Amino acid sequence: MIILGLNCFHGDASAAIFRDGELIAAVEEERFNRFKHSGGFPSNSIRWCLSQAGIDLREIDYVAIPRKSSAHILRKLIWAARLPVASSSRIKALQNFVSLKQQLAACFGLNAKEIKAEFKFVEHHLAHMSSSFYVSGRQNAAVVSIDGMGDHASMVWGIGDGKKLTIKDYVYFPHSIGFLYTAITQYLGMRAYGDEYKTMGLASYGNPKYEDIFNQIIQIGKSIDFKLDLSYFIHHTKGIDMTFGTGEPYIGPMFSDKLVKTLGPPRESGSPVTSNHKDIASSLQNRTEAIVLELLSRIRTSSGQRNLCYAGGVAFNCVVNGRILAETGFDDLYIQPAAGDAGLAIGASLFLYHHILDKPRKFIMNHSYWGPQYSNDHIKDELRASGAAFSIKDESDLADYIASKLAEGKIVAWYQGKSEWGPRALGNRSILADPRQKNMKEILNEKIKNRETFRPFAPSVLKEKSQDWFEDNPNSPFMLITYNAKQEKIKHIPAPIHVDGSARIQTVDKSTNPLYWNLIKQFENQTGVPVLINTSFNESEPIVDTPKQALSTFKRTNMDILVMGNYVIE
Repeated sequence: MIILGLNCFHGDASAAIFRDGELIAAVEEERFNRFKHSGGFPSNSIRWCLSQAGIDLREIDYVAIPRKSSAHILRKLIWAARLPVASSSRIKALQNFVSLKQQLAACFGLNAKEIKAEFKFVEHHLAHMSSSFYVSGRQNAAVVSIDGMGDHASMVWGIGDGKKLTIKDYVYFPHSIGFLYTAITQYLGMRAYGDEYKTMGLASYGNPKYEDIFNQIIQIGKSIDFKLDLSYFIHHTKGIDMTFGTGEPYIGPMFSDKLVKTLGPPRESGSPVTSNHKDIASSLQNRTEAIVLELLSRIRTSSGQRNLCYAGGVAFNCVVNGRILAETGFDDLYIQPAAGDAGLAIGASLFLYHHILDKPRKFIMNHSYWGPQYSNDHIKDELRASGAAFSIKDESDLADYIASKLAEGKIVAWYQGKSEWGPRALGNRSILADPRQKNMKEILNEKIKNRETFRPFAPSVLKEKSQDWFEDNPNSPFMLITYNAKQEKIKHIPAPIHVDGSARIQTVDKSTNPLYWNLIKQFENQTGVPVLINTSFNESEPIVDTPKQALSTFKRTNMDILVMGNYVIE
C-alpha cells in the first residue's frame, strides 16, 4: 500500500511517501524552490518522493491531507461571518483543496481521471499528534499538539494507545499560545514567517520585568486550557492577513494598539535591540514556559500516562522542552524532527494507515535523514564543471583530516548523505567549527551567517559522552531540547554555550550517523573535546540541497573548507 502525504497551501509545504507503513522519503518544498518555509503546492517534493519510491503517480493508493474542512465547522462558520475580509483568503485556500486532484494531475501532465488514489482529509492537530506518536516507538502516551492554529484549534491533547488516537480536549481560536508568541515576535521587529525562535534566543539576555503584564495577557484556566486577553490582539476582530503562495509565507501584524500603549512603540526591523526589548522577550518566554509546563503537568495527571509525544510549532521551543521531564511528571519525551507543519505530511499518512485503516505499527523515526542524496559521481561532475580544485580522501582518512583542520580553527562545510527532514542541520548539511574558541560565534556570524548576534550556535556531542558535559543525562537526537552545560565544562566549550549557560544540543549516535559520529570522535581524540559547533549549511536561505547549491554558498561566504562526500575543497 502506497500513501502520499502532503502539507500544501500552507507554510512549510512538504511531501512524504510510505510503503506499507514504512517511510521511504520526506522533504520540504523549500529545499527545491529556495524560499524559506515555502507554502503553495509541493510539486517538486512530490516528484522527488515518487522517484525515491520508484513509482508512478497512478500507482498511489491514498493521498493524505492534514486539513479537514468539516472539523469544527460550526465554529468556523461563526468566525467566518464575523471576519468577512479575512475569510476571503480562507475561501481561496478551500478552493485550492477542492481542486487538489486536478492540481496533482497537472503536475505530471495527467488527466485527473487517471489518478486512482483515494483522497483522505485528516484534522490538522490529529495529523500533528500522529506525526509524533506513530513514529515514536511508544505504544502508549499522552499526545499533545500546540501551535498557532489549524482547523480552528490551537491546542489538542489526547491518548495514544497502540494503533488508536483518542482526543480528550481542545483549545480553540482565537486563544493561542502560538499566536501570542508570533504577535510579540512581530512587535519585537522580527516579522518574517518563522522568526519566533529568534525571540526565544533573545529572551536569555533579558529579565522578566513585564511578568505582571504577560500574566494578564495569557491566563491558565481551571481545566487543561488557557485564555488570551484579546484586547491586546487584532486577529479576532480583523482576522489574520496570511499569504501562503509558492514564495515565503506572510502573516500580517497581530497585536493591537493596547499592546503598544502598554509596552511602548514596537521595534522597527533592523533597528538596535535594546535592554527593554530583551526584557519583553524574557517576559514572554517566561510566561510561555509557565503556561505550557502547567498544561503538560495537568495532562500528565489527567491522562495517567508516563510517556509524552509532543508536536506543533510550539514544540520547537527547546527551552520549554528542556524543562518538561524535570517539572511535569512525565518520564519520557518524544518530539520528531519536523514537529511543525512540514511534519503534517507524515502525520496525516500515519493517522490514515494506523487509526483509520487499522494497520499494524512498525516504523520508528530514530534519525532525520529522509531527504535527497547525491552520489560521489554527481558531486565530481559538479566540481569539474565549476572549475574548483579538490582532493579526494578515503573514508578512513577523511574524519581524521577534517578533525585536524577543525582543531586548527578552520570552518568546515560538511555535506554528506541524505539531507535532514525538518529545520535542523544534524550532521549531513552542516557548517562545523571548533567549540573551544571563545570568539567562534562572532567569527561564524562575521564570515558566514550574517545573523543577529544574540542568537546562539548549537553543539553536537557524542551521545555516550553527553552526560559528562551537560546536565540531566541528555537525549536530544534532533536538536530540540536545551540542557545546561556542566559548570566546569563551560570553559572548555565556550562558543556554543548561551548567555544563560544552556545549549540546544544534538546527541550524536554512532548507529544513526556513523560518519558524523566518527568525525566528532576524531576531534575528541585530537583535542579531548567530544563536541563540535553545528549550524545549518546556509546563508539567509533554506539549507542547501544540491552539490551545486553547496558550492555556491561556499564560494560566496568565507568558509575555509567544503567537504562533499569524499571530495575536499580548500
